[in-house]
Amino acid sequence: MLSRKYPYFKPEKTADGRDAPAPLSWTVERTARFEEVDAINVVWHGRYPSYFEDARVAFGAAYGCTYYDFRDAGLIVPVKQMGLDYIGPLRFGQRCTITATLHWSAAARINFAYQIKDMDGTLLTTGYTVQLFLDTDSNVFMFKPEFFADFCARWEGGTLTPTM
Repeated sequence: MLSRKYPYFKPEKTADGRDAPAPLSWTVERTARFEEVDAINVVWHGRYPSYFEDARVAFGAAYGCTYYDFRDAGLIVPVKQMGLDYIGPLRFGQRCTITATLHWSAAARINFAYQIKDMDGTLLTTGYTVQLFLDTDSNVFMFKPEFFADFCARWEGGTLTPTM
């Protein structure tokens, strides 16, 4: 049974009131490692955020919006909120796909939803993260930083495509 929160993000409008662009997604594959499982051979619940991060980092590389880009702009993007819903077990040696989906937000934040599926397409885990923009003095940005606003403008204009 899925959480009542899923899907985690509702469609938003752009700043000028138009429908937001469709979410962007990227999928990676991974194998559950021995170090990640508990005594009953199931991936320990505390390991799932690293699975989400694998997909989030690959998403950034594919769409040209990496953690290095944020760092080079003098920003950090910490996770402010995270949630997970465990639907089925992921076991040692099992291959899976992790999909990170970026959802539009007019606010100065980054909303990702995640799905982990086995190689047959069975949904095992869903989750989400909300990240904020901070400068190196931990001041919260109230507006999207310039390079991310440019990224969003290309997304909204339909010219943003994966580079990988």
